[in-house]
Amino acid sequence: MLKIVPDPPFAPENPHALEDLVHQLIEHLTCALAITRHSTALTLGSPAQPLTITTAHEVDAALTLAETALSRIQVRH
Repeated sequence: MLKIVPDPPFAPENPHALEDLVHQLIEHLTCALAITRHSTALTLGSPAQPLTITTAHEVDAALTLAETALSRIQVRH
């Protein structure tokens, strides 16, 4: 699917730029977590399963940190 409307350019002078970046980060991490969880289900009994479980755990931890950062940014506004 073609994206008709491009993303707005990053403008560091915009006070909401950091908040927007963290929102995008959370979206990417949420997708990555879904993919790793699906991969874990597909690798049941495989030697690769511990690696996919570990990856899911690390992505989940990064997502938690990003959500915490976003909540702290929003409190400041």
